[in-house]
Amino acid sequence: MTAGGEAKAAADEAFARGAYPHVVNGATADKAATLDAIAAAMSFPDYFGHNLDALYDMLTDLSWLPAGEHVLIWTGSDALRKADPKTYLAIRSVLSDAQRALGPSGGKADSWRLTVVLADS
Repeated sequence: MTAGGEAKAAADEAFARGAYPHVVNGATADKAATLDAIAAAMSFPDYFGHNLDALYDMLTDLSWLPAGEHVLIWTGSDALRKADPKTYLAIRSVLSDAQRALGPSGGKADSWRLTVVLADS
């Protein structure tokens, strides 16, 4: 299955369970472009600081989005992994930490949850 096919399947699965999918076109080979792509996909507010600490802060807040599960689907992450493995691992670490911080909340209607999916083939 292609990355595009994986992303569509992940988005369809998110919709089916009532989650909000956010597809990140991450086929970029640098940190700034990857952060911009994540910010665009998640509709980050203008005050996003464009660094890893700010990425974590945004992903563990999500208060500008409707409550519920938000699924960040990162397509093309392999491009960054190949071009800049250290940055790739740092961003993956932030995504994992944020996902853990916003883990299952017991279904409270006024809470946010983050799920991260890598859609690479």
